[in-house]
Amino acid sequence: MRITFTGRQDKLTPSQERKLATAFARLSRLIERKGEKGALVALSAFRGRQNAEVRVNFYDQTLIGQGSGPDQFAALMDAVERVEKQAQKSREKWRLSKRETPARQARTTGEPSLPSLSPAEPESAPRIRKKAHKRSHPSKVVQARESDHKPMTVEEAMMALEEEHDYMVYRDAESDQVRVLIRRRDGKVDLIEA
Repeated sequence: MRITFTGRQDKLTPSQERKLATAFARLSRLIERKGEKGALVALSAFRGRQNAEVRVNFYDQTLIGQGSGPDQFAALMDAVERVEKQAQKSREKWRLSKRETPARQARTTGEPSLPSLSPAEPESAPRIRKKAHKRSHPSKVVQARESDHKPMTVEEAMMALEEEHDYMVYRDAESDQVRVLIRRRDGKVDLIEA
């Protein structure tokens, strides 16, 4: 980081120079992503009080930190700390606005998110609903209705599937296995073989 001082600068002790260099290095790591940045430091004194102002350009905005103290070192450290806080706040705000994906929104709101198919995927790929089904009431277990339990073919089971019921459990006449017919919301029927 290039640091340009304006105004009358007092002589600092070696330990104060190291602390100040460390503070500017922390600020540099925080704001320098693409190339070296410059900091303008303006020093002044008014009525026995030392003032310092640090200006840094960061993501098309100017961060300004003003500090004052009994000596220049305290004023400089105060000003650098204020600029560092502003840079951290600006980075956090930028990070949250750029990284708000649908999956992250679902995690914060509690709603599950389902991936959608891109137009480049083939038609044979299964369709996934974009919006999760919300149930207004909890699921309940429904006991299957009593029937005559005679084996049926798929066609007979389709005819037996009544309009008011969404499923039909039957024993297949050819394989003697239990099968289930389920009517989907779009009106099509799925066959599940057990």
